[in-house]
Amino acid sequence: MEMIPHRYPFLMIDKVVDVVSNERATGIKNVSINEHYFQGHFPTRPVMPGVLIIEGDGTNRRGARRHTLGPASEGKLVYFMSVDSARFRRPVVPGDCLHVRVTKQRKPWQCLEIRRPGRN
Repeated sequence: MEMIPHRYPFLMIDKVVDVVSNERATGIKNVSINEHYFQGHFPTRPVMPGVLIIEGDGTNRRGARRHTLGPASEGKLVYFMSVDSARFRRPVVPGDCLHVRVTKQRKPWQCLEIRRPGRN
């Protein structure tokens, strides 16, 4: 987690469970009713905003990239420049556990897959 430059409230990954340099990374987000965004995002039926799910991807992607580059990445920031063809098939609700997996398919890291175990 020290490789990820984000901090609360924009640390959208709780832990990184799998990193293979220059290949892939998997982060976990346990979605709790106590998340600050649920106070105003449909309080009677809380749903995690899609933009924050994508931010979780970016958080994981930056950590994977820093892991791959090592000390050469110190002091450098990586920004999201675009998101193409994002689709949300089911709402993410409190109690869900997101597995955010990024896979390097070509330069730079361009593939995103988010899974909710037991619900797909």
